Amino acid sequence: MATNARKLAVVGAAGLATVLLAACGNRGTGDEASSMYTWISNASDRAQWEAFITAAQQEDPDFRLRLEGPSYDDYWTTVHTRMGAADAPCLLTTQAARAQELDDILMPLDDLAAQHGLDLDDYNDAMIDALTIDGTVRAIPYDAEPVVLYYNKDLFAEAGLEEPGLDYTTEQFLSDAQALTRDGRYGLAVPPVFTGGPGVPLASANGNVPVADGELQLTDPGFVEDMQFSFDLVAEHGVASPPQSGDPSDIHLQEFTSGNAAMIIDGPWFYETLTTETDAEVGIAVVPSRSGQPQGNIQGSGFGISHSCDDPEAAFEKIMQITTPEVVGEVGRTRGTVPSIEESVDAWAEGKPEEDVAVVETLLASGVPLETTPTWNELETTFTRYSSEGYRGNRSAEEILTMLQESVR
Repeated sequence: MATNARKLAVVGAAGLATVLLAACGNRGTGDEASSMYTWISNASDRAQWEAFITAAQQEDPDFRLRLEGPSYDDYWTTVHTRMGAADAPCLLTTQAARAQELDDILMPLDDLAAQHGLDLDDYNDAMIDALTIDGTVRAIPYDAEPVVLYYNKDLFAEAGLEEPGLDYTTEQFLSDAQALTRDGRYGLAVPPVFTGGPGVPLASANGNVPVADGELQLTDPGFVEDMQFSFDLVAEHGVASPPQSGDPSDIHLQEFTSGNAAMIIDGPWFYETLTTETDAEVGIAVVPSRSGQPQGNIQGSGFGISHSCDDPEAAFEKIMQITTPEVVGEVGRTRGTVPSIEESVDAWAEGKPEEDVAVVETLLASGVPLETTPTWNELETTFTRYSSEGYRGNRSAEEILTMLQESVR
């Protein structure tokens, strides 16, 4: 999701309300087509958006884009209000996994793409599918991020374990996590959230997804089994500390970078942060599955246009400038986000270990989108409230998922 904005607190200050980048004038003076509402939680988010602007300016020195926005968590509770204001920016960002929530805000872009000669087939299929609502594309993706397993190479070596790679089974994963849980450290760290927790990626790796054909299928036996496995990692096997509902959504990242956990499951959008902020060598592997055969769970984000925009043509031209192969490739090279355009992946791969590149390329090739529903935010909130009961063994995955299936519509 690419900046995904659950960025580590260690990278910078949080709570930036408004930021002016490459100033293009004052709000309310007709510059809404050059303004974008997005999540700006910290210095890392800010640097991410600056990277798009800087890359676009390499092609057009006069390119300007004004950004404003709250933290990631606040973004999803304020975006409807902000985009309904008289001086609302034309542009906004959305995660593919949250696009359904913004159906009433995001303008269809198919006709604009055709008019401007933008071939949507150039972008990752899974991301285009995920950003399509009611048959129309609502945002142009800038990244396509398969969820991966991060592991601490130093701790694997100390435990005498073989490093995971392209064919990692859940059986071996559990065995490794148990061997790594020692000396006050855990084999794994988990957050209290749904999409960003281990359950959904582990289920997806087995071909079990929470939504199919636009409908929740949380009580599907395969999905329930995989979610129970994620709960049991903590409640039964003790390879991770049970998260609390009040924990920050990046608690697992903090545990990993501090060396208190040897593995986590999350997206490549954290690659640069985790490889530079962890006081150990970090590698990535495929998310484990029962068969060991990799299947990518593709997430990411894109740029859209508000229905209320007075000049969608100008706004779309801005999107085109920040989603070219050159721009998404340069942002991938400097910020670590996996580009949404296949020909730009080489730029992301520059300077990275061959085995890490192979993991991402393998998962991209087998990737399917994370399909969601318009009530996904409610689902996330409710799961977070009850997840600690699952991780502590007080309630089963079947109980929690059945409650969610029946209460979240």
